[in-house]
Amino acid sequence: MKIVIAPDSFKESLSALDVANAIEQGFKHIFPHAQYCKIPMADGGEGTVQAMVDATGGRIIKRRVTGPLGTQVNAFYGILGQPDANGQLTAVIEMAAASGLHLVPPPQRNPLITTSFGVGELIADALNQGIKHIILGLGGSATNDAGAGMMQALGAKLTDMSGSDIAFGGAALANLHHIDIQSLHPNINDCQIEVACDVDNPLCGPRGASVIFGPQKGANPAMVAQLDHALAHFADVVNRQQTPQISVGCEHQAGAGAAGGMGFGVMAMLAATLKPGVDIVTQSVELAKHCQDADLVITGEGRIDGQTVYGKTPMGVLNVAQKYNVPTIGIAGCLGNGADAILKQGMKAIFPIIPAVQPLEQVLSDAQVNLAHTAKNIAAVWSLSLKQT
Repeated sequence: MKIVIAPDSFKESLSALDVANAIEQGFKHIFPHAQYCKIPMADGGEGTVQAMVDATGGRIIKRRVTGPLGTQVNAFYGILGQPDANGQLTAVIEMAAASGLHLVPPPQRNPLITTSFGVGELIADALNQGIKHIILGLGGSATNDAGAGMMQALGAKLTDMSGSDIAFGGAALANLHHIDIQSLHPNINDCQIEVACDVDNPLCGPRGASVIFGPQKGANPAMVAQLDHALAHFADVVNRQQTPQISVGCEHQAGAGAAGGMGFGVMAMLAATLKPGVDIVTQSVELAKHCQDADLVITGEGRIDGQTVYGKTPMGVLNVAQKYNVPTIGIAGCLGNGADAILKQGMKAIFPIIPAVQPLEQVLSDAQVNLAHTAKNIAAVWSLSLKQT
C-alpha cells in the first residue's frame, strides 16, 4: 500500500514537512507497514522555498541583501536537490524574502520609495553559482516599482534626462528616460526564469498594481494616483526601447500587476513566463511520478475554504491525483465558508483538526498533536472501507 502525503504548510504553526510528518505519524498507528511518500508542497507564496527544498533534499542559501527601505536585511533562497527536466539545478526565490512587506514596520510603509533591489541581488547570487533555472515566487511585496530595483541590481542602467541613475522606489519611475541593459549579468540570458503568479491584474488602471495592492503597502489615494502614473510612464519607456531583448506590450498581460508590477518587469526585461504557482511546484517536485501508483493521496493547508479551488495547494494536488484515479483526502487547520467547493471538484472528504473551541495560541501550539490525531482517525475509517472490499 502506497500513501502519498502532499500538504502545504499550516501558517504560523507547522511547515509543510512538519504537516507531512504529523500525518504520517497518525496513519502509522493504523497502517504501520504502508509505504509513505512525503512531498512538502506550496503554491508559490510564503513557504515555497522551504517546501521545495524539503521535498527535494535541497539546501537553503542565506544572504544579506538590500531591503525594501534600502538598508541591509537577512534574506535567503533555495537550491533544489534534484535537477530539472533539462538536467539543470534550480534556484527558488521568494520575492518577499528580500522585498517583503513584513520587512517594513507599518509606520514606514511607503511604496513611493521601497525597492525590489534585493530580489535582483538574490537572482545575481544564484547566477553566480551557475544556476540556469530560477523559480521566482511573487507576492507579499512592499514595493510598487515594477521590478526596476531588481533590474538595477542585475546591472541595468535606468537613467533620467540628465543621464543620472533614477532613485529607488515607484515614484522615481516617473523620471525615467532611458533603459540600458547592455551591462546585465552575463549569465542572465542563459537562465530560464519561471514566475509563480496567481493574480491576473494588468500593470495599470482600475485593476492595476497601484490601485489594487498599493493601499495595503501604505499608499493613500494621492499616492496611488502618483504610482499608477509612474508605472504607466515606465511601460511607455520600455515600449519605446529598440532592443530585441526587451518585450513590448507586457503591461496589458495578465499578471503584469502582480507584486507591485514585478510581473511586468520580469516579462518585459527577463523574458520570464508567468504560471500558477502550484503548477510550477507540482511539476518541480515531480508529484505526478509519485502519484501514478499510489493508493491514496492526502493533502491539506491551514484553511480550506471557497478560495481553495482557485489555485491553492490542495486543488493542485487533487488535479494531479485525479489523472491517475487516486482518491484524495484533505486535512485543514479549519474549514471556512465554501469549503465544500473542493468536494464538488472530486476530493473525497475534508477534515478540520481543531477538536474544540480554543484560544488561537493553543490552536497553533497544539497543531502537530491535533493533526496526528485526526490523521489516525481518518486512517481508521479508511481501514474499514478496505475490509469491506
